[in-house]
Amino acid sequence: MAERGGDSMKQRVFDGMEYVYAVYREGSFQKAAEKLFVSQPSVSASVRRVEERVGSRLFDRSRKPLALTECGEAYIACAEKIFAMERDFTEYVNDWEGLRRGKLAVGGSILFSSLLLPPMMASFRERYPGITLTLAEETTPRLEEMLRQGTVDLVVDYTIPNMELYDSATVREDALILAVPRAAAVNARLAPYRIAPEQIGAAARSAAPGVPMELLKDESFVLLKPENDTRARADALCRLGGFEPKTAMEFDQQMTAYLAGCSGAGITFVSSVLVSRLSPNPGICYYRLPEPESRRDIRLFWKRGRYKTRAMEAFLAMPPENGGEG
Repeated sequence: MAERGGDSMKQRVFDGMEYVYAVYREGSFQKAAEKLFVSQPSVSASVRRVEERVGSRLFDRSRKPLALTECGEAYIACAEKIFAMERDFTEYVNDWEGLRRGKLAVGGSILFSSLLLPPMMASFRERYPGITLTLAEETTPRLEEMLRQGTVDLVVDYTIPNMELYDSATVREDALILAVPRAAAVNARLAPYRIAPEQIGAAARSAAPGVPMELLKDESFVLLKPENDTRARADALCRLGGFEPKTAMEFDQQMTAYLAGCSGAGITFVSSVLVSRLSPNPGICYYRLPEPESRRDIRLFWKRGRYKTRAMEAFLAMPPENGGEG
């Protein structure tokens, strides 16, 4: 590699960093070229020029897949800071446009991206048609990672990992509902606690008693995986009845677990938002659950300390009814 130059050379080491970063993100020069809509030789030449200005290799080309060198890792860390600064400044400038243009990226699980966010986003688009609004649908751990990296601006969820890194605002109340296949014999003992489908939307605000959990100790359950808030609450509710749930199936997403329960796979715990937004399933009986374990808030999260754009503030200010009352 060439020797490092003087001050003027050092000041230009981040010229072309978008090529270096694309190779890093895509894992190869060819994929980076496709991502940037340029030729592979052009990407290779641009990266070599950056390496010459730096005075060190940024990629270990002998390894498959392509890997960063120690210097490359430091370069990428600095490049990400520069990209973040550029993004923050662009968002700041967009604010001066009075929400006539700009971008807002919102993330949610299948439950929220399918049932809760669409009416909120439709109302926002109607009010601010110049803002480009995008929706990312992922698992909660992946959404937290995207929020931390700045890939999305806001995430809607009950809770997310590393809560100390984020601020949040309540969108609406929610309640867990017990969904029992109608063919299950336990329904006869649970009958006094049954609620009609049209009552489910009001479950989060009701003071009616929840089902005695000890009646469910011999039943099989369809649950979410342990890292999920719904699973944590389901386990806590079962412990109220003095038992650990027998797990028939586990899923990542609440929607999938509910549909499995509807097929008769087992009893499941489901959001009142989900049930109230879907057509009632004739194969399911619904029951209220004990509080406070069954009650929770749906919240919008954003990274603590980051610049909050006017588009973010406008979305956070959307009236709760645009989130849809069940």
